[in-house]
Amino acid sequence: MNNAAHNAQPMRHLVFLQGMPSPFYRQIAQHLKAAGWRVTRINLCTGDWLFWHGEDAIAYRGRRSQWPKFIARFFAEQGVTHLMLLGENRRYHRQAVDIALASGLQVVVNDFGYIRPDWITFERNGMSGGSLFPRDPDVIRAMAASLPDIDWAPRFADSAFHMARGDLLHNLSNLFMGWLFPFYRRSDRRPHTLIYTPASGFRLLTNRLHKHRIQQAAADLVDSRQPYYLFPLQLDFDFQIVAYSPYKGIADSITHVVASFAQYAPAHTLLVLKEHPWDPALKSWERVLQNEAKRWGVENRVRYFRGGHLDTLITRSQGVVTVNSTTGMRALHLGTPLVVLGQAVFDVPGLTHQDGLDRFWTGAATPDAALVEDFLKALAGALQIRGVFFEEEGRRLAAREAAHRLIHDAVGKPMNASLDEEQAG
Repeated sequence: MNNAAHNAQPMRHLVFLQGMPSPFYRQIAQHLKAAGWRVTRINLCTGDWLFWHGEDAIAYRGRRSQWPKFIARFFAEQGVTHLMLLGENRRYHRQAVDIALASGLQVVVNDFGYIRPDWITFERNGMSGGSLFPRDPDVIRAMAASLPDIDWAPRFADSAFHMARGDLLHNLSNLFMGWLFPFYRRSDRRPHTLIYTPASGFRLLTNRLHKHRIQQAAADLVDSRQPYYLFPLQLDFDFQIVAYSPYKGIADSITHVVASFAQYAPAHTLLVLKEHPWDPALKSWERVLQNEAKRWGVENRVRYFRGGHLDTLITRSQGVVTVNSTTGMRALHLGTPLVVLGQAVFDVPGLTHQDGLDRFWTGAATPDAALVEDFLKALAGALQIRGVFFEEEGRRLAAREAAHRLIHDAVGKPMNASLDEEQAG
């Protein structure tokens, strides 16, 4: 990576907070240090320490109530210019982001890609409802005009095994070695590890054991040609729900959607809910669905699936209802009508239904195909990095591209080509 033009700039100092349980952040840091940057990782818990300790890492072992004072002082005294973290709405992160922005720091947020399966979101300030990406179709078209076409064929397959192993190691180290960080409190909103981990494992196991029956139930509906609307569920503790939706949780969203469907959807249609593949089933969304359907007298017009081929379910549906799941991105890609109930980067006129859920059932329109293409091109060019968090080759290339964008002050700005493409040219 040639960074000679940047060596004369003042020292830049990037602080890493919590990231994926993988070496991704450390690999970015190596590239930044080679370019003359200073980097610091602040570990908040034993799980953080497990994936990055020693050089460039410090520990915060204070109380959460003292965290804002600590991080504000650290930013000021250590000449911090950049902050990077996984998701801006974790408990410690939200306070750090607000302080960083008020102090003039550049905040870089990342997570799994808006585009799946092998993209990483890498943007400034916030994601989804907090994203700076434009919602004006004309601005999006102008952005796309200067960008090359995207090869959407997947290049990397992330490792589900390494993902699950990293998450398990992070959580178990916090559980059994939590005394190293005695005042740490979970930064996300998942249930306690001793509850969540066994429940998730059991659900994944039973889904695998009953895979044929689960897949067949969805296939039978598709083959029946009966018209239906698809409502893919998200995780109850997902920050997309917690921070960027009008609902307290998934049950509230089901209540809203069933009531609207019962009153306004054509009488010959069905409502299909599809469970999130990582749902631990600590709450029975199927029971919530049946109770609400019975309340509205539509118990014979609702279906609940634990699985099924998502693309097929989307393309055969009359339309997709989502709070703000990235499944909505897939619906756009496949040209299926879509309504968004929360805040989402893809809730753009011309892409999604803009006249409310009640009118969606009879007034849904197919997304503007040309605008979908421009939107995906602009989004990929500005906010997405090709690669993955866990599989080695995809992670290595993504870390190099992330560092390249940081060094060239290109985070959140349209990139005509990735570093990989520049070097290939």
